[in-house]
Amino acid sequence: MSEPETANEVLTFLVKQIVDQPDAVEVDIESAEERSVLEVRVAPGDMGRVIGKRGRVANAIRTVVRAAAVRDGVEVDVEFLD
Repeated sequence: MSEPETANEVLTFLVKQIVDQPDAVEVDIESAEERSVLEVRVAPGDMGRVIGKRGRVANAIRTVVRAAAVRDGVEVDVEFLD
């Protein structure tokens, strides 16, 4: 399976635009057989900004990143970790 490079770049860009501390953003790729998981870590005070009210921002990010992953020819999930 190929790496989700485009999805990774889009995810990193989006999250860095939302948070107060963009230098603290880390995105790790965990590859599984069927799909890759992009794990996002941000500064402790920024997690609320990334999740948004009722998870709306997080869901919007997931939607855009999944669309970007189509260009890579892979399926991805996005997880936001503390």
